[in-house]
Amino acid sequence: MPFNYSPAIWLLLGCVLVQLYYAGYYFLSFTRRPVPDLLPKGAAEPVSVLVCAHNELENLRRLLPLLIQQNYPADFEILLIDDRSTDGTAGLVQQFTQIYPHMRLVSVLATPVGLSPKKYALTLGIKAARYKHLLFTDADCWPATNQWISTMQSGFARPADLVLGYSAYASAPGFLNKLIRFETLLTGAQYLSFAWRGYPYMGVGRNLAYTKSCFQATKGFASHLRRLGGDDDLLVQDAVAQGQRVGVQAQPAAQTISWPAQTWRAWWRQKRRHLSAGPRYTWKDQVRIGTFIGTNLLFYFTAILLVFSRPDWIPLAVIWAVRTGAMSATYARLGRHLADRLPFWLLPVLDAAYFFNYLALGISLFLYRTLRWK
Repeated sequence: MPFNYSPAIWLLLGCVLVQLYYAGYYFLSFTRRPVPDLLPKGAAEPVSVLVCAHNELENLRRLLPLLIQQNYPADFEILLIDDRSTDGTAGLVQQFTQIYPHMRLVSVLATPVGLSPKKYALTLGIKAARYKHLLFTDADCWPATNQWISTMQSGFARPADLVLGYSAYASAPGFLNKLIRFETLLTGAQYLSFAWRGYPYMGVGRNLAYTKSCFQATKGFASHLRRLGGDDDLLVQDAVAQGQRVGVQAQPAAQTISWPAQTWRAWWRQKRRHLSAGPRYTWKDQVRIGTFIGTNLLFYFTAILLVFSRPDWIPLAVIWAVRTGAMSATYARLGRHLADRLPFWLLPVLDAAYFFNYLALGISLFLYRTLRWK
């Protein structure tokens, strides 16, 4: 019989069909969405830009001038939240405040026992902010262009209470850098395209905007104030639960960039912290994300099993080629859309490395739950 293949072949085919559905319905459709217009000059709202920093003196020397140079048609202020720094951060910011009156310093001298230091510091900064529109980035990031504030703020005009942005990592030599950038690209593709389809579930604190009323609707970080992570994705979860409207702003002018981890160990710690918030997502979000991750992992395990058993070589080769070509083309299209390109020939290798690394991280979090914060 021409189709008398092993059950593993049909399982492999099912996994590929699910992945192609995600590629078409979410990722490729997202890359073809119309680019939103920028804010008309008279429609721009004043905005508070908040940066939380703990011993980030050298990074702030780069970031603060770029924030000051932002071209925004309305008033904006820059709030630097100095979270217990001991490296001269406060002195640097005070020098800037003497020259630029729209820059202010918020000092955090101590964190109450048991609370997340960053969330506590952000809460103080938000309370001190003058304007109702809030835009967040981290001290080790920098805006991709001088239109960052303007482009991100245009996301509120659709309308929205919370705007998700994309934050890329700078390119550098080495496989680790490319794997980190691939992981960032794929994660960004998921949370941005899912939100565009009406299923927002997370954002990144390196490039995120929301209104004060949105923060108040979620009662701030109250539901997860004692968890180290989640000042971005868990806040999005709470905002969606409270009926807040979520917008997406992903064009290159709205992006921030930062330096990635330089060692495997540092990246591993960073990803463990990020993934630790996953169990707090709604079950629908977990199913939606888990189906994509799970079918990719199942594809690789099933394919490896077929290679080392009595394989059906022709259907295995055809399914592998179709899946690898289609998904690599999708990732390349996403890279062009988000101005975060990777070598096309390396995409299949990065894809396999990413999903096996994801599995290892999941096992690590299950076995060892202790997390650390700087």
